[in-house]
Amino acid sequence: MPSSVLQGELSLVWQDIFTWLSWAIVVVMLLIAWRMGRQQKTAFYVIAVLAAGVGAYIEPLYDVAFDLWFYDVHNGESGAMYSHFTAFGIVQPIWTHSGYMILYASACLYAGRMMYEGRMTAPLLFTIWLAEIAVSCVFEGIGTATNVYTYYGPYVLRLWNYPLVIGVLEGTQVILYTTLAVQFWRRTTSNYGLLGLFAIFPITMMGANCGLGAPIIVALHLSEAEFSTGFVWISTFLTIGLCAIAVYGASLFTPKPLQAQSSLTT
Repeated sequence: MPSSVLQGELSLVWQDIFTWLSWAIVVVMLLIAWRMGRQQKTAFYVIAVLAAGVGAYIEPLYDVAFDLWFYDVHNGESGAMYSHFTAFGIVQPIWTHSGYMILYASACLYAGRMMYEGRMTAPLLFTIWLAEIAVSCVFEGIGTATNVYTYYGPYVLRLWNYPLVIGVLEGTQVILYTTLAVQFWRRTTSNYGLLGLFAIFPITMMGANCGLGAPIIVALHLSEAEFSTGFVWISTFLTIGLCAIAVYGASLFTPKPLQAQSSLTT
């Protein structure tokens, strides 16, 4: 890791913005999820959001794989960084949990019911994918441009310091998590059963990022003698291509309309 990254100074102003604004958004999301669940008599929405929040404990593994570093404070201010644990030498800010809920679970709220009823189409799913990529680029582009954190690896195709391939992977994770979560919802007969979403989230999180993202992860971490910028370019496009294939696969895996499903089972 470059010494300039290790010595990077956390912006306390932007830390406050990321922390308090993101958690305020999460409170609104949970209120919306609770209201939707009450109207539809299901705990799916609330549990889907909470599962993403708990899943943020995976973040240190992600940080190591994708060369992400959260800036700390070096000016002697005690407790200046809002952190709750450190793993692999990387201090984890508490807003990672709120960030996960916003980035990864919001589609369950605005597209979950449509998918559950079998009204999701492939073009719409790809539109959601592109929209989620755009949101990821905006959210993380701000974070990486304001001394909150950085992706320090030798990435290509950066947008305002933010690697585009990361946004594509995150958008893909949203699609995979939402699709699998809704399929699980369709097959679960009780709200207690929906607690299985706490297991589904890390499966899709690591599957999307470390599975589909394997080419770029390997390319970033080759030995100095074997490293090649050209290989990083190839791996970047390969990863993006794998993500597009995964989203296409998810479009084939979305639930059928409830009426059609009923006729198939009778």
